Amino acid sequence: MSVAGFLAHSALAAARDQSRTAATIATERDILTALFGVRRQLGWAGSNVNQAVKALNSGVDAPHFAAALADLQRAAQAVQRAADRVANGQEGEAA
Repeated sequence: MSVAGFLAHSALAAARDQSRTAATIATERDILTALFGVRRQLGWAGSNVNQAVKALNSGVDAPHFAAALADLQRAAQAVQRAADRVANGQEGEAA
């Protein structure tokens, strides 16, 4: 789901649910703000990975690159799972 699609889906779902409290909405907003912040940071990390790959292609040795890339992939997957839980209304469940 695209970011724009997610926002549209979330806004429509919130508009239909009249039982939600202001506290619930504020909590969801805080969660979404944090997720979008992490998404931005993952984008920056991806840019750094591209720079590292460029260096590797130039013959530079990077012995810890595979481990760093695996860590980045795990972080991206955790963010995706959290975003999926928010989109499905399961904010309180464990990752």
